[in-house]
Amino acid sequence: MRAWPSPDLPTLPVQGPPVVVHDTATGEKVTTQPEGPARLYVCGITPYDATHLGHAATYVGFDLLNRAWRSAGHDVVYVQNVTDVDDPLLERANKVGTDWVELAERETELFRQDMAALRVLPPAHYIGAVEAIPLIVPLIERLERLGAVYRVEDDLYYSVTADPDFGAVSGWDREQMLRVFPERGGDPDRDGKKDPLDCVVWRGERPGEPAWDSPFGPGRPGWHIECTAIALEHLGATFDVQGGGSDLVFPHHEMGAGHAQVVDPDHRFARAYAHAGMVAYDGEKMSKSRGNLVFVSALRRSEVDPMAIRLALLRHHYRSDWEWTDDQLWAAVDTLARWRRALSLGAGAPAAPVVTEVLAAVADDLDAPRAVAAVDAWAAATLGTDGLADTSDPDAAVAVHRALDAALGLAL
Repeated sequence: MRAWPSPDLPTLPVQGPPVVVHDTATGEKVTTQPEGPARLYVCGITPYDATHLGHAATYVGFDLLNRAWRSAGHDVVYVQNVTDVDDPLLERANKVGTDWVELAERETELFRQDMAALRVLPPAHYIGAVEAIPLIVPLIERLERLGAVYRVEDDLYYSVTADPDFGAVSGWDREQMLRVFPERGGDPDRDGKKDPLDCVVWRGERPGEPAWDSPFGPGRPGWHIECTAIALEHLGATFDVQGGGSDLVFPHHEMGAGHAQVVDPDHRFARAYAHAGMVAYDGEKMSKSRGNLVFVSALRRSEVDPMAIRLALLRHHYRSDWEWTDDQLWAAVDTLARWRRALSLGAGAPAAPVVTEVLAAVADDLDAPRAVAAVDAWAAATLGTDGLADTSDPDAAVAVHRALDAALGLAL
């Protein structure tokens, strides 16, 4: 599956500091220490609807990590999946009377366009669940040989007790897991399961649903095993960061880590697990079921500058939960106009301190609000909003422009 075009990434004359992220598994900030290229996996969309601002906030957030590593001198191997066959997609296609393949392709293309407009660096490997089935089936076979998979009627389930470290990613107790599991695709009450928390790795064929041949019988892969197989294939047994929204901590990232660590117990699946906060609108988390979605494509069609959308997202720390309001977008439009005025002067306040601060902020757990504040202060000094304009650095605009683009993805 193809990704989207890559924007040009300016080369900076200074190198960024080592990159620190908050690791959900330990609850602490950790300094990433890539061995060779930095390796990142971010869970992708299920393409049954358009990209909303909650999605955009997550992918813009992890785009900062990609950029911070590159600013620090690392090559980056970034992998993302597309869950192009799953219950929500099939249900949506059936409800609107369209072919599920056409729906997936249409929404995936719209996602590509949204990511390109927001200047998100594309993954090196953009892999659909369907094309990953040849990777998924052998992984299930390995789990089966190790006694970690069992059959319930035509379905295969992964046994969570096979991984001694089950629960280490989320840090949740069993009561919390059982409460959330059915809300996020689990079936704790199914008869025949060994443990209520066991998850499907191969779903046997159902009438009217797509299915693929396998040694287990016709069917399709479960959700969690998909990402594990793709990550192992393209990133290896241990990679630097697994990212996604905070709603993926459990069960998705917990189960995925378990699958990998059962087949290779000598390696931790990811060295760190980073999670983006949830975005709300009208007092509730954005979700299809609530109908309170704000779509990136709709904003773009209304001629909103995509850089204003990106800046509005960057004003919030990627790990925070927050609520979108239209006022934030218009404030971002005004801020961009002010920054562009400052950049248009050519000369400005000294650029070196602001470039250093922007790189340091993004490297410190992707602290975009801190970086934005530094640029705000530079623009204010350059424009002289306090009555004392500073144009002492003749090359300021070029340096700040490059830092904005390279570190924050804002092309002005």
